[in-house]
Amino acid sequence: MEKELIIPENYQPLLGLKETEKAIRLIKEFFQMNLAVELNLIRVTAPLFVKAGTGVNDDLNGVELPVAFKIKAINNTMVEIVQSLAKWKRMMLADYGIKNGEGIYTDMNAIRPHEQLDNLHSIYVDQWDWERVIRIDERNISFLKKIVQKIYAVIKRTEKFIAQQFEVIEPILPEEITFIHSEELEEKYPNLLPMQREYEICREFGAVFIIGIGADLKSGSPHDGRAPDYDDWSTPTQHGFKGLNGDIIVYNPVLDFAFELSSMGIRVDPPALEKQLQLQGKLDRKTLPFHQRLLAGELPLSIGGGIGQSRLCMFYLRKAHIGEIQSSIWSDAMIEQCKRNNIILL
Repeated sequence: MEKELIIPENYQPLLGLKETEKAIRLIKEFFQMNLAVELNLIRVTAPLFVKAGTGVNDDLNGVELPVAFKIKAINNTMVEIVQSLAKWKRMMLADYGIKNGEGIYTDMNAIRPHEQLDNLHSIYVDQWDWERVIRIDERNISFLKKIVQKIYAVIKRTEKFIAQQFEVIEPILPEEITFIHSEELEEKYPNLLPMQREYEICREFGAVFIIGIGADLKSGSPHDGRAPDYDDWSTPTQHGFKGLNGDIIVYNPVLDFAFELSSMGIRVDPPALEKQLQLQGKLDRKTLPFHQRLLAGELPLSIGGGIGQSRLCMFYLRKAHIGEIQSSIWSDAMIEQCKRNNIILL
């Protein structure tokens, strides 16, 4: 399904096709190098597909179905193209013997066939998936904020770097990222829907981290959906709030839009996994290999997330459509509409 496009008035891309391709390479090289240094990560090789029925693949909000196929040479074993690597990364921390304060990152390429296509969403997803081992005393909001600030420092540093390479681009990100809990956001804008709240808070501060996404708010509904078995969104924290996860969102002036760059969080420990599986009525997952390893204490405590590669490039280069950054599939009608408005899809 395609959604209505946002068409900026009198849109003119700042960079041509060749300059855009050069800039994409520079951004990706600079960002991942700085992220690895800032969070003490090593790069690992990631799978494009995993075995079905193991609980490893990410089910996102719990309703998106992955692309699946059988491998003829291995007794028609069913496998799924990944939707993200949230659970796989945590297993790799254990299997690679990663120590506390260290972590891994990888280039994650996924296909999400049920995605609604628009300026920001494609069926092809490319992101840096990262995961880092933490101690039990680091499972708190203060540590979460510390890691968010490190990531934001890399986001801002990369913007300055790319602006130095291309004079037509000017840095616009604020010096600091603003933290707000989803409960506070609902109290601040009680008559608005969650996405409208994000827009208002981003327009006010420029860059925000919304804490606590997945648990029901006082209104009875969550700010947004989260699967029960990676982010910890149920643990009580301070001021009666819940959740050790959140999203990094910035204001995008080209689209006049709240622009999510990263979803991340401290991961579930065994008690939080039990609780969240029960809350979502998915206790049957406890029999799956990933969940059994976690409940048995075989996987380290961790924090992790995904950072959209095409999203970052789109923001830095002031593009109006993610198809100006990545080569994907779009309807003929969308391609024609974009072409009429100087939005040239790759």
